[in-house]
Amino acid sequence: MTRASNATASFPDAVASVDAESPLAARSLHASYGRGRGRRPVIDDLSLALPAGQVTAIVGPNGCGKSTLLASLSRLHVPDAGAVVLDGDDIQQLSAREVARKLALLPQETHAPEGLTVSELIQFGRQPHQGMMRQWSAEDRRVVDEALSAANLHALAERPLDAMSGGQRQRAWIAMAIAQQTPLLLLDEPTSALDLGHQLEVFELIRELAAAGKTIAMVVHDLVSACRYADHLVAMLDGRIVAMGSPSEVVTPELVRRLYGVTCDLLLDPATNSPILTNVRSARGE
Repeated sequence: MTRASNATASFPDAVASVDAESPLAARSLHASYGRGRGRRPVIDDLSLALPAGQVTAIVGPNGCGKSTLLASLSRLHVPDAGAVVLDGDDIQQLSAREVARKLALLPQETHAPEGLTVSELIQFGRQPHQGMMRQWSAEDRRVVDEALSAANLHALAERPLDAMSGGQRQRAWIAMAIAQQTPLLLLDEPTSALDLGHQLEVFELIRELAAAGKTIAMVVHDLVSACRYADHLVAMLDGRIVAMGSPSEVVTPELVRRLYGVTCDLLLDPATNSPILTNVRSARGE
């Protein structure tokens, strides 16, 4: 039995052991899209508990349900069955404001009005803390300033988003989520369409946020980056979890072939002890 199949066999025990301590968990989740005859199941009886204070990377081939899982965890998508539990409560029973004070989501596609500056974008992160009796305050200004510092954006605070590089813009969106001051952060492909240098900027910021105590889940397209920057890996295929655990424990040539239809050799990075894929080739015809 491979290490990946060992990890699969232990799912119920692994989930149960951290569920009580996890700030966000999915229990027997089923989710689909569409209506009537066009309804398509996407998530099938999935259970998951995010380890507190760690970075969890969700990986798998296109169409396996990664983004649907993240949408369900953030209450953007209502599941057909099962439950998402946020700090012990069914997330569907909480108000939007309650959820926004505990959980921040950065979707894959982000849009902002033309001319909006970095500082103005980050201020939107304070909306869950506003109300009829509480308007903009010195505390809000302090939080925005801290978010600018965390994302290393002070020098660009008054620059329009549309005049920035892709990596800078992505750090600005993450800074907005930081200003929301939630213990949980969900990111859907945060480095999508970024070059290598900007990818590193974003991943290093994510690691810094986890070191400061945030629990982070991110959908990651690149398996090697997921292995390097995540503490916990969740591998999905056809709406189910097929491997779960630390990257060095669950990533094997067999798992890579099952997920992506390629064969490879694995090495361990001597600096990080994370798996590196080498000699990658198509498994078709083998």
